[in-house]
Amino acid sequence: MARIELETFIQASPAACYALALNVQAHLHSTQQTGERVLDGPASGQLALGDVVTWEARHLGVRQRLTVRITAATRPRHFRDELVRGAFKTLCHDHYFDAVPGGTIMRDVFEFSSPAGIVGRWFDRLFLTRYLTRFLLARNAVLKQMLEQVP
Repeated sequence: MARIELETFIQASPAACYALALNVQAHLHSTQQTGERVLDGPASGQLALGDVVTWEARHLGVRQRLTVRITAATRPRHFRDELVRGAFKTLCHDHYFDAVPGGTIMRDVFEFSSPAGIVGRWFDRLFLTRYLTRFLLARNAVLKQMLEQVP
């Protein structure tokens, strides 16, 4: 299993970061580069514990569908989304929001594996980890910008 850990400092409260990270419109805005859209499940508003959403987006030149469920939620500190159905063998994405002086450290722990055995592990480590790291960093930069905008 491959693992990505990222931290982003945001000048906003953990509650604001948590709420925006679970907001469907914010998710769609932060993933515009992949043309992400909701195929099934809540298409607007806040996601909550137990919600299941099927997202469709273009990754690596291929249209992908990924169905995830919110399997843990402790407002405003943590939530987890896990794979129900999709191109991965496993996928678990933990989102942590820790208060620090001046704001919040938003921390992602993203664990995944491809379904293709040894070849999949090689692909995960050499290529997919870099791609997904860039994707998550870009998404987090958009969320940070949204949260830090001066009204």
